[in-house]
Order: sequence, then C-alpha cells, then structure tokens
Amino acid sequence: MKEPLAYMRKAQGSWEKRILKSLNSMCTELSIPLAQKRPVSEQKELLNKWNEMGTDEPDLSLFRPVYAPKDFLEVLMNLRNPNYENGEHPSFRNHLGLIQVPLKVKDIPELKEDFSELGLNIGQLGIDDSAQVPPEFFENEHVRVGQKVLAEQDSAAAQQYVRQGCPTALRADLWALILNISNQPEDILYYEQLKSNVIQHDLLVDSLIYKDVKLTASNDDYYFVFEDYLYQVLLCFSRDTAVLEHFTYSSATPPRSYIRGKLGMEEYAVFYPPNGVIPFHGFSMYVAPLCFLYHEPSKLYQIFREMYVRFFFRLHSISSHPSGIVSLCLLFETLLQTHLPQLFYHLREIGAQPLRISFKWMVRAFSGYLATDQLLLLWDRILGYNSLEILAVLAAAVFAFRAVNLMEVTSLAAAEAVLADLSTLKVMPLLQIFLFATVT
Repeated sequence: MKEPLAYMRKAQGSWEKRILKSLNSMCTELSIPLAQKRPVSEQKELLNKWNEMGTDEPDLSLFRPVYAPKDFLEVLMNLRNPNYENGEHPSFRNHLGLIQVPLKVKDIPELKEDFSELGLNIGQLGIDDSAQVPPEFFENEHVRVGQKVLAEQDSAAAQQYVRQGCPTALRADLWALILNISNQPEDILYYEQLKSNVIQHDLLVDSLIYKDVKLTASNDDYYFVFEDYLYQVLLCFSRDTAVLEHFTYSSATPPRSYIRGKLGMEEYAVFYPPNGVIPFHGFSMYVAPLCFLYHEPSKLYQIFREMYVRFFFRLHSISSHPSGIVSLCLLFETLLQTHLPQLFYHLREIGAQPLRISFKWMVRAFSGYLATDQLLLLWDRILGYNSLEILAVLAAAVFAFRAVNLMEVTSLAAAEAVLADLSTLKVMPLLQIFLFATVT
C-alpha cells in the first residue's frame, strides 16, 4: 500500500508539484533542456576524466538546489488532518510541537522493548567500558561470532548481529549480506550500462548533483576525499530505472516530463529524472559515509541504491509510515515534551522550537553531523532494526545531553550554537542513557 491516509497523499502530491515547478522554472530561466545528448567530443572528455570529475570547475552559480530540508519542514508543519480539529482529540491536544498531525508514535517503554539489545547489561560496540565484561573480551568474542555469521551467509542472523554494532573489519561484508548485495558479473555490467548512459546524455539534474557535492561533501573534513566516487554513484543513480520500483511502496510518485513539443500528450510523457528522484540540498551525504566501506564503484553503487530504496527515501517523502519523516519528527517532539518538559517549554518560549534544529540531522540520517565512526555505529542499528526510529531517539538524546546549556540560551541562534558541533558525541552512550537510564 502506498499511503493509507488521503490527506498525506494529497500533501505529498502538492509538494511534488512544487518541486517540479521549481525544476521547470530553472530550466526556463537558464534556457537549459531537462535532457540532451552530449556531443561526441564531450562524451570522450567525460569518459577520460570519469575518475577525476572533482577537478572540473564548471560555473554552477546560476544553479540552485531545488529545495533544502528547511523548505520541506515548512510543508510538514502545515500538515493537518481535515477530519477533525486538534481540540477533539484529547491525547493530542497537549502536543505543542511543530507537527500537528495525530500519528501513533512509541513511548519510551515501547522503545525499550524494541531496542532491547541496546540495554545497559548487553555488550555493545561503541561503548568503551561495559561494567560486566572487559571490553576486549566482548569485542574478541563479537568478532568471532561475526565471522561465523559471514561464513554461514545468513542474512537474518547478520541483521540480528549488527544490533550490537559491527566490528570495523567486518562491517562492509555484513551490511552487504543484510542488503543481499553480492556484486555478480551481471551487476557490474548493469553499472557499466548506467555509466555509458551518463556519458551519452546530459541531464539538468547532473548540475544539481554536481552543485550539491560541491556545497556539502567537498567542504566536509571526512568526506572531501570521496568527491569523485560521489559523482559517479549519484550520476549513475539518476539514470537507474530500477529505482522506480520503490514507488510501489513509497507515498511519492515519480515526476514526469514531456518530450519537447509534446506537452500534455500522455504517450510522450517520460519519468524525469529516469530514476524518479530529484536530489535536494544534502542528498549526496546519503552516499558519502558508504565510501569508507566500499571502494569498488559498482558495489558502492548497489549498496547505496539498496539503502535508498529501503530507508532513505522515507526521509524526504510525506507519509504516515513509522519510519517516515513525519513520524520521526513527531516521535522526537513527543519524547522531548514528555521527558524533558522544562527544556521543551523553555525552547518553545524563546522561539527555538527543537525540531527546527534537529530536522536537518534526521533528514540526512545524521550524515555530516556525527564523526564517521559514530555514524557507522548508528547506521549499524538502522540496518539491524530495519527502522529509522532510532534517528528520532538519538536527536532527543542529543538535546537531553546538552540540556543544561540549552536551558540558559535565550534565542534560536544561541540554541543552534550549542548544538552546532555534534562531531565529538558518542552515539551509543547517548542512546543508552536516554532509553535505559532515564526515569520514566
């Protein structure tokens, strides 16, 4: 089922129209077609510099991201269920956050149960000092079990295993096993076909991808070295029609465009871009962390594509799914309002609604905000639990961790400054303290 709630479907539909309008107006302003065949000389040049596209410095000053996370947040803040006014729904009347739709989200007891493997008395990678067993003992044993899981090629066992974190040396293979990626010769061939499509045709989204990488990953201390990989993966991704299959279970619908001169004629409608996904500001950060794990482009590509169609698409589409961004925002706000009410009210009073700060973290699954080793420990758990809910829990845990400082700020800018640098945070202790050491 794509999306059971009619008002969510309608909101997603009008958001898609806005994105497409923005894209089309950029085309008109810049007099650039959505797609065109590259001249042979340009094809040769691109083929020659395929592995060093980052050295290119085209003038992208006229291109702008189609939208940024904060534009999307404005849309989510205006979502309403037309079937009733908030006043009629007793449990929801007290929700003072920015998200005003009544979806069922979990409370801490339910989250504790769901994430029971993260408990204080269970060994975790990402915790330095487990009281029960010396960390080296747990790690050695955990590595041994991980090797056994890999030897047996058991995907379900791997998923269960990574809930306690992946040893660095085994992570790439374990994730590939969970995602069922084996990189067979036909997969490599498929990737090469996507590459040749990139070389033959120039799409407007290529410039958007290029600009996004330049604005985000290229300026990142961890990820700038992977610039060339990011272009390769994202350009191929935009051409991949297999990605269209995820629209059968996404609330979104792929955008369509018409072949020049055939506007409005259905038989000349094509999906644009071919994969149906228009990148937004920060999109390349979904790929960047994976570059640490996979150095072979076709494998990196397949892992990213699978992560996208399983998880990341939910972070930029409007739906009622528990891992969808609307539910994550509501879960984050509810956790804060319930467990840190003073902080929540204080920030609200000074015009620093917490979601205005945490939204960008969740939309990017914390990529570019946490140190890479910490981010990979977080993504281990996304794969292990097959859920994005942990993003909302971590966002709330970050606020809890910085609560003392936040209680002293008097403006949104000051609150943002307190939370500007998350690169020193340790994910697992934060999650454990918030879920298991907080009195509920």
